[in-house]
Amino acid sequence: MDTASSRVYAQVKHGILDRSLAGGQLLTEGEIADLVGVSRTPVREGLLQLQAEGLVHLIPKRGALVVPVSPAEVEDVLEARELVEVHTAARAWARRADLAVDLVPHLQDMRAAVDDPWAFTAADRAFHATVVRSAGNEVLSALYDSLRDRQMRMGVANLHGSGDRVATALADHEALRASLLGDDVDAWLHLVRDHVRRAGDRLRAVRR
Repeated sequence: MDTASSRVYAQVKHGILDRSLAGGQLLTEGEIADLVGVSRTPVREGLLQLQAEGLVHLIPKRGALVVPVSPAEVEDVLEARELVEVHTAARAWARRADLAVDLVPHLQDMRAAVDDPWAFTAADRAFHATVVRSAGNEVLSALYDSLRDRQMRMGVANLHGSGDRVATALADHEALRASLLGDDVDAWLHLVRDHVRRAGDRLRAVRR
């Protein structure tokens, strides 16, 4: 994509992920062009990429429909995320010393962003993506990125007004890194699985 198309893609995607663009909302090309400050040609290119990621559905001569999230999709995404994270965590164990070092900057970013929900979520996401990439499987890394996008859209990134939730998330990530400094792979995998499942429980609570 060129620069203008990338701007359309990034701005509309951010709106979908933070839910300022709600599921079921119809976006016209003209509205998006005015919002981003571009012509309609890059709007179409940006929307095609969003459609490829399953975030919008293009309707000829009408625009783009923000794809609503169904209860079944929530459960499918949570199941897939657990499978990917636990599998890649097991593969990453062999290089745990390097991984423990690689995770430090993300923990620092999380500590610095306790009052900024979006920055905190970005640091959280980078932490987990680093673990997944450590497994050395590019296909799983790309799949994981798409799963986190979809999960953020479902609402798990909504940390506004919840200092306890932020503190718990930070403590979880500290414990995950600390586990890499030990020699108990079963404890490490238990922490990963438990952390992902708690994130799923929070998501279900937000969507009730």
